[in-house]
Amino acid sequence: MSVLGNRSYRFHVDLCGKKLERAEKLIGGLGGEKTRWTEAAESLEKIFDNLVGDILVSAAFIAYLGPFTSAFRDLAVADWVKVCKSYKIPGSAHFSLSRTLGEPIKIQAWNIAGLPKDSFSVDNGVIVAQSRRWPLMIDPDGQANRWVKNMEKDKSLSVIKLSDHDYMRILENCVTFGNPLLLENVGEELEPFLEPLLLKQTFKQGGVDMIMMGDQALEYSADFRFYMTTKLRNPHYMPEISTKVSLLNFMITPEGLEDQLLGIVVAKERPELEEERQVLIVTSAANQKQLKEIEDMILYTLSSSEGNILEDESAIEILDSSKHLSNEISKKQKVGEETEKKIEMSRMGYRSIAAHSSVLFFSITELPNIDPMYQYSLNWFVNLFVMSIQDSNKSKSLEKRIRFLADHFTYSLYCNVCRSLFEKDKLVFSFILCSNILRSRKEMSQENFLFFLTGGVGLENTLPNPAPKWLLDSSWDEICRLSDIQAFHGLRDSIAKQKKEWEKYYSSKEPHKTPLPEPWASTLDLFQKMMVQRCIRPDKITHAISDFVVEKLGKIFVQPPPFDLAKSFLDSNACSPLIFILSPGADPTMALLKYADDKGFGGKRFNSISLGQGQGPIAAQMIRQATEEGTWVLLQNCHLAVSWMTALEKICEEFSPDHVAVDFRLWLTSYPSPKFPVTVLQNGVKMTNEPPTGLRQNLLQSYLTDPISDETFYGGCADIRKPEKESNFTKLLFGLCFFHALVQERRKFGPNGWNIQYGFNESDLRISMRQLQMFINEYEEIPYAAVSYMTGECNYGGRVTDDWDRRCLMTILSDFFCEKLVNDVNYKFSSSGLYHLPLRTDHESCVKFIKQLPTSQYPEVFGMHENVDISRELQETKELFNSVLLIEGRVKGGAKGSDTAVAAVAHDILAKLPTNFNIEEATKKYPVTYNESMNTVLVQEMERFNRLLTIIRSSLVSVGKALKGLVVMSADLEALAGSLTLGKQPVLWAKSSYPSLKPLAGYINDFLERLRFLTKWFNEGKPTDFWISGFFFTQAFLTGVMQNFARKYTIPIDRLAFDFEVLPKDRMTRTPPDGAFIWGLFLDGARWDKKAGHLEEQKPRVLIEMIPVIWLQPKLQEKVDRGVRRYVCPIYKTSERKGVLSTTGHSTNFVMAIYLNTGNMPVQHWIKRSCAALCQTDN
Repeated sequence: MSVLGNRSYRFHVDLCGKKLERAEKLIGGLGGEKTRWTEAAESLEKIFDNLVGDILVSAAFIAYLGPFTSAFRDLAVADWVKVCKSYKIPGSAHFSLSRTLGEPIKIQAWNIAGLPKDSFSVDNGVIVAQSRRWPLMIDPDGQANRWVKNMEKDKSLSVIKLSDHDYMRILENCVTFGNPLLLENVGEELEPFLEPLLLKQTFKQGGVDMIMMGDQALEYSADFRFYMTTKLRNPHYMPEISTKVSLLNFMITPEGLEDQLLGIVVAKERPELEEERQVLIVTSAANQKQLKEIEDMILYTLSSSEGNILEDESAIEILDSSKHLSNEISKKQKVGEETEKKIEMSRMGYRSIAAHSSVLFFSITELPNIDPMYQYSLNWFVNLFVMSIQDSNKSKSLEKRIRFLADHFTYSLYCNVCRSLFEKDKLVFSFILCSNILRSRKEMSQENFLFFLTGGVGLENTLPNPAPKWLLDSSWDEICRLSDIQAFHGLRDSIAKQKKEWEKYYSSKEPHKTPLPEPWASTLDLFQKMMVQRCIRPDKITHAISDFVVEKLGKIFVQPPPFDLAKSFLDSNACSPLIFILSPGADPTMALLKYADDKGFGGKRFNSISLGQGQGPIAAQMIRQATEEGTWVLLQNCHLAVSWMTALEKICEEFSPDHVAVDFRLWLTSYPSPKFPVTVLQNGVKMTNEPPTGLRQNLLQSYLTDPISDETFYGGCADIRKPEKESNFTKLLFGLCFFHALVQERRKFGPNGWNIQYGFNESDLRISMRQLQMFINEYEEIPYAAVSYMTGECNYGGRVTDDWDRRCLMTILSDFFCEKLVNDVNYKFSSSGLYHLPLRTDHESCVKFIKQLPTSQYPEVFGMHENVDISRELQETKELFNSVLLIEGRVKGGAKGSDTAVAAVAHDILAKLPTNFNIEEATKKYPVTYNESMNTVLVQEMERFNRLLTIIRSSLVSVGKALKGLVVMSADLEALAGSLTLGKQPVLWAKSSYPSLKPLAGYINDFLERLRFLTKWFNEGKPTDFWISGFFFTQAFLTGVMQNFARKYTIPIDRLAFDFEVLPKDRMTRTPPDGAFIWGLFLDGARWDKKAGHLEEQKPRVLIEMIPVIWLQPKLQEKVDRGVRRYVCPIYKTSERKGVLSTTGHSTNFVMAIYLNTGNMPVQHWIKRSCAALCQTDN
């Protein structure tokens, strides 16, 4: 017993010693974990307590917020958290999806694979990982594509497009073998065969998961992962697609891009630093992963050990070695973290250039809103950034180096983007660049910027205009709204008290260079002064913006580089097409053919085809052949082959340096088209080549290009028997070129030039020249009528669809194809005599004469009044503001404030709207009678206005409900809310409304005035004089007047016509014996002299004046005075003048023509001035 007892005793002593040793190891090893684990336990307890609310918000986040922007997601989550609190559902006060459902180690691996580090992108990654539905990622910048490819690289990822010929086979293999699959370039509709895959319609067969793909049952692997991406920037997916996929907005965020650009600039500037950082990131990720595994092992060992842990030697050994390893890794981590902090400190020096460049990228992303051809990819932007890092000036001082790089990259981006912008959009882009940079530096407030673009939103101004003689009511309204902004308090009173000083400012020729009256000249900054100018002198705003950009960025940012085909060619390669974006009047084909010859690609090495029906396959064969032989191909008019654009996109995608000859180039020409493939635009070199601006440049181009530059053609009428033929030809040829320049340059005056913008171009001029030469050679005497007909009615007139434009075109041409031009050596083309026929008309003398002409021209050469320049400038200002608003989109940030403003405006309008007209009562009071057609006119007008009134009222009520979340915010309602925010007339109303160009406030006031006009007619009986502008359908009223006369005197209505007498009165108190008195018309391009009773020249700066009362007198057609001293003046509903061609053969904007006495001036004078009457102004 004693021996056994002794052994037992020794065993227990030994065991006790071992236990003590193990306990020491355990306490030593895990004792340090007590604090951390206690904290972790408390943290887990909090997470557990908040689990219900956090998971509820997470589920909603994944289900609903995928397609939305970062700002909207934050707002929605904040609202949901509030709702959870109100229902006492426990949840985190500051919810984060990545914290709730994300795993830090997994997120770090995603970041290494290329997922941006900003919270928006990380949340997207979490949704991809956690959602039950397959993700469809909106990915115009290629971020998601790159991330998925890197993340799934090791798992045999397959990448397909629906345009691939074998995509179905690849898809089936991935489903069966469990390989991940990425479907790129998805459109707005998904193929029906994908439906079983998207809905995961699997079934069991023999214990194996199967899925039906078409008519084939495939084995379905649980490891299969499916990703979809689209390059469309703003796609519209149908609700049924949204319920089948997890729709995700993967557009890059400013923070994400800033981080990427920082990495790029540091990698180029301090490669050793970035290399060390990348190694640290990978090592740190591996260490953290290992630490997590060790911690899991420790916890597993502790939890799985049975009985007394001190007796389990293997468990203690595992714990001990794990802890040693853990300590070593922790030390490495600490060293790594210290190093990372140092590296981060060094990188921070470059943060400013990354932030600046990020701002620049977001200045070009919304340019497609102006024109669908303005597409730029992130890859293109990054490549440009890298080139700037290489090409910009170096400096040892980091501060100087950053400044050099910022200046170089900003200008490089400006030049590259400007190359592909139309002239009208270049200043817009400069201003967007400038304002975005200033707003990022907090040097310009969003409130001021928005006021500058819109003039503020308000419906009714009760304060009287203190200076109605020179200050427009619309300007006064804007000034009153501006006075509510902090820096402008007191501006209203200042104008009322300092009228003379402000009138002096208003009357100045260059208000953008004229100081404001004190104290405003010294207290306001440059942009704030522009805000004041916007209210008082908007016509010179483009000049002010140009000066502002020069002041803030430099003169080079308002001097875009000229068109340079050679430079564009150098920037291209065999795989990137060169795209000419066409504009009316420009044809780059001749310039390209010449350039091709110069580069040795003329003749058989250059093939071109004009696309159209059935031309696609021929073009595809041409490209295939050219890629092998290394020749050039030109595809013209891509906009006419919309259905073939998908095939073109596929052809361009398949270009690769390995399979395409180095010398191959694909040239494309297209007018702007939303159907042009985005990927081709983003990867190609885009160029705009517009016709020259200015008469001098236009004439010069005509004389320096073929056929005039060809001596054989220029001397083609030389005849020994009739030497005057050559002189006649060269004189008329100069006249024809001058006419060509005039008709092109008139376009810049908008509706005052031509009602419709026509694409007159070089081919019109070329054919007219050749015909002129032919007529002079073949006829003894010059057949002016035939030449005029062929040139005016056929070559140029063939494009003209508006009768009033045709009248103007033929009137202008009559000044150039006439005997006087041939016989009078001092023949003048303008009243001032500045433009005239050269004394000698040989080619050299003509070119010399043209070069001496002024670079810019006054309106008088077009036969127009100087006021037309003001109209043009006002139109340019309006277009510039509209373009910037399109780029800005709906007010950025502060959605809550925006919603409140929309609700206030909607409520204000609703409060002003009267009840609908009682049609039944109106029909009783004004029944249909044979002798009074006006009764029918009144009732029909009431019906029309009722329809519009109902639409306005119901849409405003709906938008109010949508803002409260009571009804769905449809696309129409969202557009309506955007229009109310910006003070513009909503498209939803315009569809059912009479034509109007007024802003929101003007439109509502005009609408209410029209309703009052009808109400007064209903209550007080037929008016003595009619407000012609107040009718919805004016033609019905005119027919009613004519009908009354025809029935009164029993004359067939088709034998009648109106004659017109302008009376020297503004309103009438009696009715006429026959016909009707009308008032409310405005004269554009002239004014009416009440005393003399005829048309007169406009007063300076007074663009539109009211016409007194006109007496419409129905008469027999033969009795209407159509004398040579009566100008046939068209009446239009709006200043736009153009409309849609209606069944009457006239434009929907056209009302009728009236006869006005011309006074001392011939009718042709007023035709060239485009004199017209308008039913309403634009304010």
